[in-house]
Amino acid sequence: MAALVATFAIVAVQRVAELRVAKRHQAWALQNGGRLIEEPHYWMFFVLHTGWLFAWLAEAWLRGPALATLWPAYVGAFVLAGFVRYWAITSLGERWNTKIIVFDGLAPVRRGPYRFLNHPNYLVVAVELACVPLIFDAWITAAACSVLNAALLLGLRIPAEMKAMAEAAGAPTP
Repeated sequence: MAALVATFAIVAVQRVAELRVAKRHQAWALQNGGRLIEEPHYWMFFVLHTGWLFAWLAEAWLRGPALATLWPAYVGAFVLAGFVRYWAITSLGERWNTKIIVFDGLAPVRRGPYRFLNHPNYLVVAVELACVPLIFDAWITAAACSVLNAALLLGLRIPAEMKAMAEAAGAPTP
């Protein structure tokens, strides 16, 4: 039970801290020429991530909050994903955000993990959505939230982000 509560607290604090950083970065961006792109789907991510946080907690508690057999691998993947997350955040600097904010005329960042992937933070989130619940054998939450996240990312968020970035760079939109 202690591991369950501690994991929940760590992840919740991490998410709240990131939202605060994003809010601060949004204010900076809007004061420095950034343009906030309307995202009618943003609320869906908020609901998904909040629901995920409480769903794996509830599923693990209902199953009996025991650690999964492979919990060290899942914790290791979560920690590694965390390093990549903060590498991505520091690589973007004040341009990092949970919302789509573009700077007209500025090229996309191509340092850090962005040298290798267009959306490294989305890969991190996918790993976390699967691995954190699996630490406690909450496989239903891991599977359901992973599928929903992939649908939202691939169907809505990434296309909206790519279109906004192309328009900001002055390129024809896909």
